[in-house]
Amino acid sequence: MSSKLANPAPLGLMAFGMTTVLLNLHNAGFFPLNTAILSMGIFYGGIAQVIAGIMEYKKGNTFGTTAFTSYGFFWLSLVGLILMPEMGLGQATSAVFMGWYLAMWGVLTFFLFLGTFNYPRAKQVVFGTLTILFALLSARDFTGSVFIGHMAGYVGLFCGLSAMYFSMAQVINGEYGRTVLPVGEMKAKEAATVTA
Repeated sequence: MSSKLANPAPLGLMAFGMTTVLLNLHNAGFFPLNTAILSMGIFYGGIAQVIAGIMEYKKGNTFGTTAFTSYGFFWLSLVGLILMPEMGLGQATSAVFMGWYLAMWGVLTFFLFLGTFNYPRAKQVVFGTLTILFALLSARDFTGSVFIGHMAGYVGLFCGLSAMYFSMAQVINGEYGRTVLPVGEMKAKEAATVTA
């Protein structure tokens, strides 16, 4: 029996990407917040990413463990912030404090973005645009600006779609054993330095 472990990153990236696209269709003003978004936030964006993070731990990948587990719990906490007040479990979060909540996630994302420069360009795009997304979302909540919220929605759509692309590129390239969907791979010398 093979002891080779599967790559959990495509699962985590797709869970993040699809949920991010759905939420940002709302942020861009196309749809109201609905149960499709909340359900994806719990089950795919939330639980599936936590599972991917635990699988990354098994592989010894600190970056993947930190990112997927953190963002999985981000989705679960976000849904909690929306649903808990409706269930009578605490006061609704004010817009200003929601701005601080999103800003804290932006700080984490910025530091993770700094850690992506030894990885393919596609990973840098996901974390770079996610950093911008959190900055815009927190600015929206601090200012109450609908325009900034819609701008955040479009950045979020791009971010989510880029994560979905990176996910499928890893699956398809792995299946064919060659680059079918480019991700901006590191040069061989850089890759050797990273793994040394």
